[in-house]
Amino acid sequence: MKYQVFIDGVWQNSESGETYSRVNPADPDEVLGVFQKGNELDAKEAIDSAENAFETWADTPAPKRAQYILKAGELLYSQKEELSRMITREMGKTLRDSREDVQQAIDLAYYIAGEGRRLLGYTSTSEKESRFAFTLKVPIGIVGLITPWNFPMLIPARKIFYSLVCGNTIVFKPSSEAPQCACKIVEILEKTEIPKGVVNFVTGPGKVVGNTLVADKRVRMISFCGHKDTGAKIMREAGPKRVSLELGGKNPLIIMDDADLDLAVKGVVWGGYATTGQRCTATSRVIVHECVKEKVEKMVKEQIQALKLGNGINPETDIGPLVNKKAQEKTGEYCKIGIDEGAKLLSGGQVPDKLKGWFFEPTLFTDCVKDMRICTEEIFGPVVSIISFKNLDEAIEIANSVDYGLSSAIYTSNIESAFIAIKKLQAGITYVNNPTIGSEAHMPFGGVKSSGSNREGGPDGVNEFTESKTVYINYSNPAEPQFSTQQTKFSNTTYGSP
Repeated sequence: MKYQVFIDGVWQNSESGETYSRVNPADPDEVLGVFQKGNELDAKEAIDSAENAFETWADTPAPKRAQYILKAGELLYSQKEELSRMITREMGKTLRDSREDVQQAIDLAYYIAGEGRRLLGYTSTSEKESRFAFTLKVPIGIVGLITPWNFPMLIPARKIFYSLVCGNTIVFKPSSEAPQCACKIVEILEKTEIPKGVVNFVTGPGKVVGNTLVADKRVRMISFCGHKDTGAKIMREAGPKRVSLELGGKNPLIIMDDADLDLAVKGVVWGGYATTGQRCTATSRVIVHECVKEKVEKMVKEQIQALKLGNGINPETDIGPLVNKKAQEKTGEYCKIGIDEGAKLLSGGQVPDKLKGWFFEPTLFTDCVKDMRICTEEIFGPVVSIISFKNLDEAIEIANSVDYGLSSAIYTSNIESAFIAIKKLQAGITYVNNPTIGSEAHMPFGGVKSSGSNREGGPDGVNEFTESKTVYINYSNPAEPQFSTQQTKFSNTTYGSP
């Protein structure tokens, strides 16, 4: 099937006349579709469309804007199984994981639609006797949304729905590894009868389409999820634009000597190997108290060796393929690096012989040290490294030693240890007795350090996609003097700012 770009309410071919194919990572012989290789002209036409639609959309009452999002959520719900299977075929994750992906998009639609009745500012006292002060939320303008492939429903839904309920118009550029799911989201929005030009969609290379969005001054905000190097480049080149970044993680899971080890090991296996380790929040470092290290190693090894690799459509599959051949090769290269660095390979580390697609064995290293590359660099594959520690302070120091700070976890039965970790772990998210993966629609999501900036989720999501406007109303009859020579201890200045 041939797919198109969507500009000003019309599906059309790219100005480039070029296309590319996307295949099933579990069976690379299966071509899923042919997609447009959008170019700068397509991106600029999409920006033109978003610009023309902005004023009318921004003037549309927020509760009415929310109705389109609510309808989109209902359409997602009605097509959940179809969409889940599409995700599995396009990027490889199991149906269990794909259903979670779609359900989170549904949850977001319902939650964000509710924000259309809020968009809360606040009132405040004024230093003047007859002046009223308050703030309100106003749209930013045109927003460029650049999304990854690993959650092809959840992440676009979060960015799109917040943008729209806040009164922005959008140009949506998805990953070239998941264009089919992105097309489906846009088709669903089209079925809501959202006004033309509000939603625009261009597939194609990030170096062309994405760069055009970053460079065009009419695009007032870029929301990006992807590699930290690309995020840093966007920050350098975006100028005065609002920029929201989610850039991955090297997420630690601490296991104390008083932890419930059965629960903790389940957390390691689920957090480290679900979605084949292809989550920004994946558990990639397991920091284990030296007293329970050997027992944890044995338990994790036994459980991951029982995991079944295969096509995610098969309900018996525990782990699907990596997204493409490059990801498979990268994972293998990191395993060689780990061995060369002196880490001990307990299990995995190889491409399985009998599977056709881009599979990789669940891999477990131990006897790692914190500065090894396999412990500091994001692999984005099914590779977990075990590091031992003597006390909680050392565990937290190891956890915080990397550039990333997205998610973190601690398993303990000691409430004091839990609260110390909550306070000191440098991460946007901390779990207690739960793996590092998972998020909820009504809660903020994002990281610190090289994991990104800002929070898209919960009430914070509205803050990300709006500008705050401060308003002063003078309701006295006498006109206030513009200047005052009276000297007082406290400020009584009518005009001026730092």
